Amino acid sequence: MRFILLIIVLGFPVIDLYTTVRFARWTGVPVWAWLAMSFIAGAYLLRNERLAFRAATIAAMHGEQPLLRGLVDSGRKVLAGMLFMLPGVLSDLIALVLLALPINVGTEFAPHTAGAGRYRTPHKTIDGEYRRAE
Repeated sequence: MRFILLIIVLGFPVIDLYTTVRFARWTGVPVWAWLAMSFIAGAYLLRNERLAFRAATIAAMHGEQPLLRGLVDSGRKVLAGMLFMLPGVLSDLIALVLLALPINVGTEFAPHTAGAGRYRTPHKTIDGEYRRAE
């Protein structure tokens, strides 16, 4: 079982680079350009996520945003940034799919945090009449 996992871990970068070379030949763009563009995209995504994570953590501490939703979204973006930095077109496609998945789309019935928060939409209420029976 360990050897199968080792073959998968070592074989993916080789297959990814082979696919990148074939794709670069097919498009006419040099291989170094594909690798440089994806590395720059990954570094840019990681840098922006580092700055956004600080703001999301502060918003979660103030009760304006759920903590787990911010952590899952941040982890997804960091993993996509690391996949962009790996050399190859296949890892870039996996990163794009990971970014495109609607993982943290909240619904109307999602649980809310305890704090009221400035940016939260007001809850929908049901209006009605009542009278006290004595």
